[in-house]
Amino acid sequence: MSAKIRIAVLGASGYTGADLVRLAITHPGVEIAALAANQKAGQTMADIWPSFAAYPDLPRLIRADAIDWNGIDAVFGCLPHAASAELLSTLDRRIRIIDLSADFRLNDPEVYGEWYGVTHPAPQLLSEAVYGLTEMARPRLPAAQLVACPGCYPTAALLALLPVAEAGLIGPANITINALSGVSGAGRGLKETNLFAEVSEAVAPYAVGRHRHMPEIEQELGKGFGAPVTISFTPHLLPMNRGELETITVELAEGKTVADLRQCYAARYAGEPFVHLLPEGVAPATRMVRGSNHMVLNVFADRVPGRAIIIAAIDNLVKGSSGQAIQNMNLMFGLPETMGLEAAPLFP
Repeated sequence: MSAKIRIAVLGASGYTGADLVRLAITHPGVEIAALAANQKAGQTMADIWPSFAAYPDLPRLIRADAIDWNGIDAVFGCLPHAASAELLSTLDRRIRIIDLSADFRLNDPEVYGEWYGVTHPAPQLLSEAVYGLTEMARPRLPAAQLVACPGCYPTAALLALLPVAEAGLIGPANITINALSGVSGAGRGLKETNLFAEVSEAVAPYAVGRHRHMPEIEQELGKGFGAPVTISFTPHLLPMNRGELETITVELAEGKTVADLRQCYAARYAGEPFVHLLPEGVAPATRMVRGSNHMVLNVFADRVPGRAIIIAAIDNLVKGSSGQAIQNMNLMFGLPETMGLEAAPLFP
């Protein structure tokens, strides 16, 4: 495309919305046409986020219902569940949608209702939504009108598990995922459990046994295995701003070894710009990917015979959210997949 893609960002005052704006500012193929945040309407991004003080030309925040959609090519939905689908389902079909909420990730509206506690606002769109785990969805993205970006936990879990599940190297039983996330993963809303005194110098599990990302992981992993699968998943909140690490234990298929898993990852992710198998014996860490769209993973033998330990790390706000959304947009519009996402991880 010769002209820039004109985008609107809904929910620009939240963590994912602001990080998307941060990435879009320097994207050579994008023009930010509208920024919406109902409760912050009338303010500038710099009023809310001092880090945007150097960008005074960004559009002022407005209410979503005040956006002039004429000439807008794509919209990023960074709104809470239900609110996102309710608004996005009313847009002109020429506008391509990249949704970062949970509204279009689950195929079954009844499963959505069970886990999110509301009736799905736009069930008629579920069948056309492309689940935007970029490395797995790449062939479907150029023609997609609606892309549902995965949650941050499913992004790391599925990129770690799908290749070896599809290759028949692991079994579907007894998959256990222990996940650690920075506080930004809980959103920007004021919550007592997210106060500094609550999270500093502490680690705590939450949503134990019933986190809303569980059915999403099971849905997509079931496609990889070709049969329904039930996982054990426990998330934990860490006293850091961003980052995510998952330690996953799996049962090896009969006759398979950790070396087979390494060979599978090496082949599947060879040439991938953002997913990297680390050298043998090197454990992934969030500092390896902070602020970037990269993911690192590795696999280790468990001391329990027949089991393996897979570890993956991403930045929950970039590869786990806004960066993956832009990666999807690039492919939807025929741009180089890495455009606007080339920044190396920030360290220290």
